[in-house]
Amino acid sequence: MAGLTDKGTFMEVTIEITVILFTVAVIAGFIDSIAGGGGLITIPALLMTGMPPALALGTNKLQACGGSFSASWYFIRRRAVDLSAVWLILLMTFIGAVIGTILIQLVDASLIKKVIPFLVLAIGLYFLFTPKLGEQDARQRLSYGVYAFTAGVSIGFYDGFFGPGTGSILSLACVTLLGFNLAKATAHAKVFNFTSNFASLIFFLIGGHILWSVGLVMLVGQFIGAHFGAKMVLSGGKKIIRPMVVIMSFIMTVKMAYDQGWFS
Repeated sequence: MAGLTDKGTFMEVTIEITVILFTVAVIAGFIDSIAGGGGLITIPALLMTGMPPALALGTNKLQACGGSFSASWYFIRRRAVDLSAVWLILLMTFIGAVIGTILIQLVDASLIKKVIPFLVLAIGLYFLFTPKLGEQDARQRLSYGVYAFTAGVSIGFYDGFFGPGTGSILSLACVTLLGFNLAKATAHAKVFNFTSNFASLIFFLIGGHILWSVGLVMLVGQFIGAHFGAKMVLSGGKKIIRPMVVIMSFIMTVKMAYDQGWFS
């Protein structure tokens, strides 16, 4: 199987590699729909094929939209998310992601890359040492409108600008600021994350940074994995979500620290 790269040349992707990437996408979609961090699995897999980084990131956004849409659609159909209540949050998340995606192409993101591992680690530790966090709905600290213009636009911006750990950040924000229980927070986080993913995808489409032959196959895999992950969120609930968030937060921290050469 051959695909057109962002430089106008063709790169060969064998059937074997395609099957591997499909399997990777299924696993990543399952994990991401529960705790976030699926990009830690898919981006390295895409880079290992030899495709340029920009192409890998664009292709990753395409396949990630499959997973986040699948999980979001499941949560909406099960009425775990009321779109009419959170439409302003979705709008501001979209706008934030658009701004972030444009800005990342114009500035140096090295500073935020150095800070994010500490933020993701803090999220994992917070969930680990607050065992009762999100067990049930709590007092709502921000109205949906205030959340939209603060956390919504900020986290959307971050996802468009950099991205790793967005799912965990969104879940924590929904629990602490909107007072959601952990299962409800995870459902809303996935819908918000699909919004920011889709906004970023638009600009990767415009730039031509997508390998369609690979991205569409992985999108199907993400869709399948995320569907089963979303079902587990509503059936297994907090018993599964909390340890998954903690584990994925620690893995993301180590992975990002390693990429920055902390262990060399």
